[in-house]
Amino acid sequence: MDIVGNVLPQVLKDEATEDKGEMARLQSFVGAIAVADLVKTTLGPKGMDKILKPTGPGQEMTHITVTNDGATILKSMYVENPAAKILIEISKTQDEEVGDGTTTVAVLAGELLREGEKLIQKRIHPQHVIAGWRIARDVALKRLRDISSENDIESQEFHNDLVKIARTTLSSKLITQDRDYFADLCVKAVLRLKGSSNLDYIQIIKLPGGTIRDSYLDDGFILKKQITIGCKRRIENAKILVANTAMDYDKIKIYGTKVKVNSMDKVAEIEAAEKEKMKHKVDKILKYQPTVFVNRQLIYNYPEQLLADSGITVIEHADFEGMERVAAATGAEILSTFDAPERRDSVLGHCDLIEEIMIGEEKMIKFTGCKKNEACTIVLRGSSIHILDEVDRSIHDVLCVLTTTVKNRRVVWGGGNSEMQMAAACEEEAKKVQGKQALAIEAYARALRQIPTIICDNGGYDSAELIQNFNVELQKGNLTFGLNMNDGTIGDMQELGVKECMRVKEQAVMAASEAAELIMRVDDIVKCAPRKRDRA
Repeated sequence: MDIVGNVLPQVLKDEATEDKGEMARLQSFVGAIAVADLVKTTLGPKGMDKILKPTGPGQEMTHITVTNDGATILKSMYVENPAAKILIEISKTQDEEVGDGTTTVAVLAGELLREGEKLIQKRIHPQHVIAGWRIARDVALKRLRDISSENDIESQEFHNDLVKIARTTLSSKLITQDRDYFADLCVKAVLRLKGSSNLDYIQIIKLPGGTIRDSYLDDGFILKKQITIGCKRRIENAKILVANTAMDYDKIKIYGTKVKVNSMDKVAEIEAAEKEKMKHKVDKILKYQPTVFVNRQLIYNYPEQLLADSGITVIEHADFEGMERVAAATGAEILSTFDAPERRDSVLGHCDLIEEIMIGEEKMIKFTGCKKNEACTIVLRGSSIHILDEVDRSIHDVLCVLTTTVKNRRVVWGGGNSEMQMAAACEEEAKKVQGKQALAIEAYARALRQIPTIICDNGGYDSAELIQNFNVELQKGNLTFGLNMNDGTIGDMQELGVKECMRVKEQAVMAASEAAELIMRVDDIVKCAPRKRDRA
């Protein structure tokens, strides 16, 4: 179709819409900044909590979540704005990559876009803004790496760094009052991994009852199951066979199959054949010579009795996650067939002691002295399941940050110190750059400085005064100073013991910059027409 006069051809289908230029850019800015503002108040040690309430029928009380974890809040949101979805995705990536800094990355991206919007209104092209931001990002990351420090992983100084990082991470969580206790607990758990980042070896069990302070670290792996009746409750030097196999009667499993018999004797013969087939499978298991048999599926009474009569302790209906953890901790392989008993040495797991224990009012099975001795269990106690869920999220964040620190080993001072120093580096760089890009670099510095400003505001302190005093201390050469949120002053982070993992900060700056650049490039939003259902 040709253009006739001033009439343009219709490219999009009916009901499809298109926003171009300033309107598209405005929609992107508004959506992303709205998401950043939503989680902004949760940032820092004095951040507030959010209540996440589902709207489905029957879910009013059972699934309420109370949290200040940025990733949890953003993951629960359903938004239609594409720019807002980008911020939610980078928060998820931050959580998966390093485990913490999910709120920081969303807030920093929002502040960058807020500053970018001001530059766009001054008729500065988005490409100039992006070019300046890239210069600023590189300068900021260089300053971040320069101010970081590193200790030998075997030294006492590194152990102290881990404890300080754990305390700093927990300072913004629900359990901040008991952060010393939980920081020590988490560091002990992570050091058991001996440099590994596989958190499957650290089991977290939540049991309502008692107080948060009743939580403890147990040396060994705990499975939330019970040992079958008639089996020994304590097994030393256990050889463990982990399986995922059907241990009910091997009935005819072809759908729609019918068997017709003309007497009860024939029925008895079928039952006898089923029992004989099951006995044959049990005999195959016995050839592996295990002392403990853990199965994912249900075990019927007959095979259970055969195994128990042979002196084997039976654990049935182990959930998938629990079974995977048992296999990982004990060094076992998960079997579904039992045709290679000569491989028993490589497929059986080993454990010094298996016993049934009581925690609260529940019976559980404890594996002590596993072949891979990295395994341990953190038992969390609390007055309600909502509190336990939030404590679980807090502990998970700390464990992720600590394992990241063990791998990276570089740490920086907390209390907004790294953001302020990165902002100062960007301002210094802006004085050396000609053209409009210098304005973008200055905007990047202002966005970085907003992070400690928001932390002050959330604590109810005078952010303008504190940030100015902070700048003065840095200009004096006090490069270890930061925000003391306990009394609303500027303090020495070295004396207060406030440290953070450099990798968390690095990932947050890179992810926020990339997301802001991506949204800044948008100049067109096309919404497809809704799909119409064919009427029958």
